[in-house]
Amino acid sequence: MREFFVPVIQNALRSAGITTDKAIGIEQPSDKKFGDFSTNIALLSAKECKKNPRALAQEIIPHLAFPPDTIARIEIAGAGFINFYLTPLFIMHSVEQVLQEGDNYGKGSVGKEQKAIVEYVSANPTGPLTIGRGRGGVLGDCIANLLATQGYDVTREYYFNDAGRQMQILGESVRFRYLECCGKTIDFPVTHYQGDYIRDIAEAMFAEYGTTLEENPALDIFKKNAEEIIFKSIRTTLERLGIRHDSFFNEHTLYTPDSQGIAANQNVIEALRKKEFIAEYDGAVWFLTTKLGQEKDKVLIKSSGEPSYRLPDIAYHITKFARSFDSIINVFGADHIDEYPDVIEALKILGYDTGRIKIAINQFVTTTVDGQTLKMSTRKGNADLLDDLIDDVGADATRLFFIMRGKDSHLNFDVELAKKQSKDNPVFYLQYAHARICSLLRMAQQEIGFDPASCSEQRLLQLLTSPSELQLGFALLDYPDMIKTSLRLLEPQKMVEYLHSLAELFHRFYQECPILKAEPDICTARLLLSLATRQVLRNGFRILGVSAPESM
Repeated sequence: MREFFVPVIQNALRSAGITTDKAIGIEQPSDKKFGDFSTNIALLSAKECKKNPRALAQEIIPHLAFPPDTIARIEIAGAGFINFYLTPLFIMHSVEQVLQEGDNYGKGSVGKEQKAIVEYVSANPTGPLTIGRGRGGVLGDCIANLLATQGYDVTREYYFNDAGRQMQILGESVRFRYLECCGKTIDFPVTHYQGDYIRDIAEAMFAEYGTTLEENPALDIFKKNAEEIIFKSIRTTLERLGIRHDSFFNEHTLYTPDSQGIAANQNVIEALRKKEFIAEYDGAVWFLTTKLGQEKDKVLIKSSGEPSYRLPDIAYHITKFARSFDSIINVFGADHIDEYPDVIEALKILGYDTGRIKIAINQFVTTTVDGQTLKMSTRKGNADLLDDLIDDVGADATRLFFIMRGKDSHLNFDVELAKKQSKDNPVFYLQYAHARICSLLRMAQQEIGFDPASCSEQRLLQLLTSPSELQLGFALLDYPDMIKTSLRLLEPQKMVEYLHSLAELFHRFYQECPILKAEPDICTARLLLSLATRQVLRNGFRILGVSAPESM
């Protein structure tokens, strides 16, 4: 609604001869007695204008020229808030807009002709996907969906960590299990990957190669086989949740020399060296973050010669700038919280516009079954696997539970709650609202011949004036702004909260307002309001990646 109020307020300020550099804020008061919308521009500008806020608000109000039949009244409250009360006619006009725009309702053009990249999941191909990685996957997928609604050209990218020590350990783990298949007695290291999937890969290799690799100390073939099998498993799991990627960036390319014989990682070192932010001591190469006010420098190349996570991450982000992305969004787990600020600082030093970068950190996930919290370890092979969770509660519950808490909050995934077929389960509650509307529309078609596709009586919506009808209509009006808020905060949780509130308002309307038994025009109007509610639920479900069942 900002687009509706702000131009009118700007014109009023000019007409009243009020000059201010303050941004015009539009808020929804939590208490409806203070209006449907409110602005604090008089409060913000009072000192600059050398006037009392309430007096300034009184000067502004006569110059507010809203379109006819949109604002019922305007009041001053408190120290100088200007509160606006919408007319029922205007609220119900928003319902007409929902019906007219359909699947496009809520879409915008702020991202038109802009390119955005969202990096998410990026799990090392060292084992099946765990529940913790699933949360970041759903978060990233929803953020990409939000961007797409606003016209961005979105690239969904997976950073494929196919280099480094963890891949060596993977290859060694498979080789040790392969040697066991060959009849060797192996003292398997506790530091290596011990899951059954390692044994399965080794047995598959033994079935293909027999004992021909027994005397081969090279790890490449073991690592390559494991990487291919595990990554195929990862992609299959993601597909079960409707998560896809447009591109896969291989980490090893950052270690590969270019046409001039210099790898991207080394280019970063030399560029930072020219800026005098590189030092070599203790056998390692260091990023001089103490020059930025930090307590310690950060290692970029360890004494073993292996790069730390920071170095390839800096080089990888440079490729994102080279690909001309206007918006760069990274969805990281909490284990990146100490690392990514150094990557940003390095990019700043090298002259890149880090204002294009946004980071979404999602906190850890624990799983509760029958009140007991499960503690798992990927390396030990008893990880809480995402596939098992999907098998247990389904894809819809998995996705929605991952994002129904803010990304900055630790998530306790209650498996028993996710399986409940009751209003206590937020997934069931939301989908039941959609299914209930579908059932209502089917009954309307059977009993009174109501056909949503050919109904042209949208003007009848103006007959709806009861509190529950207006509250539901007002909530539909709020949907486009909720998309923008969710995207600005990189927080799909806001969409979940909004849709839950919408479902709650619909259930109340359904209980308080007879529909099929109402007089014909009122019946049609209430069916149209129900149809618009279903449309918004569907549009929101599409962003969240959950299904919209027509019966339950």
